[in-house]
Amino acid sequence: MSDGTPPAGDELPSGDDLRTRSRTALRSQQQPTVTVLSSLLAVQDELHYIPDEAIEETATHVKATINDVWSVASFYTNFRFTPPGEHTIDVCWGPSCHLNGAQDVIERVHAELGVDGEGETADGKLTLRYSTCLGACALAPVIAVDHHMKGRMSPDSAAAVVVELKGA
Repeated sequence: MSDGTPPAGDELPSGDDLRTRSRTALRSQQQPTVTVLSSLLAVQDELHYIPDEAIEETATHVKATINDVWSVASFYTNFRFTPPGEHTIDVCWGPSCHLNGAQDVIERVHAELGVDGEGETADGKLTLRYSTCLGACALAPVIAVDHHMKGRMSPDSAAAVVVELKGA
């Protein structure tokens, strides 16, 4: 499996590379029962998104149709179908975070990233996602950068995190 590092520069993996990496992820599943869902999770863990090639490889692997695989993939909002940025910022807007100022944090992160909602920055380097709960309510409001929690965020401290990531 890969180390999770995106390809160098703006170069995206080729279709053949995506197929090979998808097959490796599918064959590496350790559970005795392999399902469409477990297979899609394995592929997303490897590639960080689900490209068309992975849908096709998953269908072959689990002996399902492409439509069957798409029906599972499109049902779950945690699957993404475009490559993510080099870094991902998750902003929690769950009840505790919301009550403690998450909306102001989100607005400031939008401004710093130059985006209006979830997605990638224009340069493709950063991905912004909203989360209904990051599981750190006592530290609200919370953001996570590449799955590393940062608590008690203010609009200014969140902006500082974004500025640092943009410079990285």
